Amino acid sequence: MSADANSCPVPPGESLDTSPTPITTAAEEGGQHAAGQDTKPAEADAEADAEADAEAGKSTSSTINPEPEPVPEPALPPLSPAEFREYNRLAVKMEYFHDHFRQTYNMIYEAARTGRRPMGMSLKKFLDEGISLVGYLEAHHGIEESYLYPILARKMPQFRTAAEAAAMSSPSSSAGGGKKQKQADCELLRQHRAIHAGMDVFESYLRACRNRERELEMSVLKDKMDAWGDVLFRHLDDEVREISADVMRKYWTVAEMRSFPI
Repeated sequence: MSADANSCPVPPGESLDTSPTPITTAAEEGGQHAAGQDTKPAEADAEADAEADAEAGKSTSSTINPEPEPVPEPALPPLSPAEFREYNRLAVKMEYFHDHFRQTYNMIYEAARTGRRPMGMSLKKFLDEGISLVGYLEAHHGIEESYLYPILARKMPQFRTAAEAAAMSSPSSSAGGGKKQKQADCELLRQHRAIHAGMDVFESYLRACRNRERELEMSVLKDKMDAWGDVLFRHLDDEVREISADVMRKYWTVAEMRSFPI
């Protein structure tokens, strides 16, 4: 029996597998290796995208679910002309006095700004006009703080002293005293004090000029008016607004308005 020199003997009971063995090229091996390396960056990118989506959700949550806006007060029924006149009565009377204060202040201030007194007005008359303005404002504020504000403060917090506000919140509480208490007073009362602080310096200068202790200098007078002019005019507007019909009707009845001693 002859045999092929290149053939190999097969053990008994086993068959020879003649199917071809797959051959993997270097390029394919490199591709498989690269594919294995790309899985980690892909996972990292997915995590980064998820975090970005979460942050985007946070940033838009305030837009999607904004803070609830405060509920506006219900509209009050319209007032009849007679009711409006009654509710607005105090504001009309107050504005009458305030207009006088504005006119006098503006007359003196314009003279100080331009360096010229009104035509035909003597120096003594000019100085007396300024001193009289101080006296009128002091009397006006004294009446308000002694009579009007305490009545309004019974229902309106914008007219209360610190002690009144503390008593309203708790009968047993105390607002203290001195400078700390004054700082806790309502805004209108704080405006009074700011006006008087500047007005006192203004008055002292005018009196010194009238007594010939100093010579009147319009530029100096202007500086002494600038110190309290802004707060004066703001106060004149604020006070009338706080006792106007639109505000008063929120706190008082028409019958109560008729009982005001002004």
